Amino acid sequence: MDAKQWGVYVHIPFCRQKCFYCDFPSFAGRERYWEDYTGALCREIAVRGSYYRQLWGRPATIYLGGGTPSVLPAKLMAQLLTKLRQVFLADDKAEEFTVECNPGTVDEAYLAMLWEQGVNRLSFGVQSFDDELLRRIGRIHSGQQAAEAVEMAKKAGFTNLSLDLMYGLPGQTLAQLQASVKQALALSPKHISIYGLQLEEGTAFYRMQELGKLNLPEDEVAEAMYDYMTEYLPSQGYERYEISNFAQPGFASRHNLSYWQDVPYLGLGAAAHSYLDGQRWAALADLDHYMEAIRENRIPVEPEEPATAAIAMEEFCFLALRTARGISREKFRQKFGRELDDLYGTVMKELFAKKLLADDGRCIFLTSQGMKYGNLVFEKFLLDEQDF
Repeated sequence: MDAKQWGVYVHIPFCRQKCFYCDFPSFAGRERYWEDYTGALCREIAVRGSYYRQLWGRPATIYLGGGTPSVLPAKLMAQLLTKLRQVFLADDKAEEFTVECNPGTVDEAYLAMLWEQGVNRLSFGVQSFDDELLRRIGRIHSGQQAAEAVEMAKKAGFTNLSLDLMYGLPGQTLAQLQASVKQALALSPKHISIYGLQLEEGTAFYRMQELGKLNLPEDEVAEAMYDYMTEYLPSQGYERYEISNFAQPGFASRHNLSYWQDVPYLGLGAAAHSYLDGQRWAALADLDHYMEAIRENRIPVEPEEPATAAIAMEEFCFLALRTARGISREKFRQKFGRELDDLYGTVMKELFAKKLLADDGRCIFLTSQGMKYGNLVFEKFLLDEQDF
């Protein structure tokens, strides 16, 4: 396998405070675990990481996500990054080495350490530049801190910076979103992700919604927010390469694209997922169980239930359709030994007629209207198991 065709994801399941919308496997108030978890993670990298490094060569991308990776103290983060470089990169560099950061957890020295350790891309979870809105959603930073964090990152040497923003937040207005987008653009990031609020079970917002205490924007306001960002960002030089992601030319996230383009990746750390040789694996999510497995020299992952042929095809289509390029007929044929048009021809004609799907001969892809109503398209790609 070409060494450039795989990636590494490292999960840091800690944060300073759990955001009210977050359902990711992350924990606040677990500082006592930080040192032991970092040690366990380094041991997993040494064992599992070394195996795949020898098997496949240098990964193209490494991505530290969470949680909030930057909540780790500098000493522990440096220990982790050193181990990642030793195992995966040796004297080389990753083409894309990303760390997610909360603006409220970094300073100049911390960002300089990340740069010196070989990290070359930062993703800042900003969400909004409106302080009242940030407080309302459980963020620990201010809009000013976000702007200062970006400037400190540039001073440290970073040029490849991504900012996350959110829309459809409780009490959010279109004017607030427009102001945040313009403040983000004033910082000249290479990449911007904008996510609509999803009410996930188990989150504080989900419970508030059940109690009737969540003041969400009206549907037409949320739609206006969506329309604004999808029209304004491209006009400012940010190409939409995936439903929620915009980048200046050449700065699309290679790591995230790998998820949508059927590229294998190794997940390391508690609750991390891997996709290796067509099989999905899930690491133990409980911190104590994860660290116990490492101490006992057990691999802390379990295979997920193998996907049926129908589910594998559906998943392939769902993920590919998220990208601007869409589903490659040739890649579908190579992977499944079936023609895309034989399975989905009728569905595709229906979606073409509704202007939700387009075709350039090699790929089928969502139109701008299709991206807006993606879920309506995705459900059409569900297959009947009886066909297999």
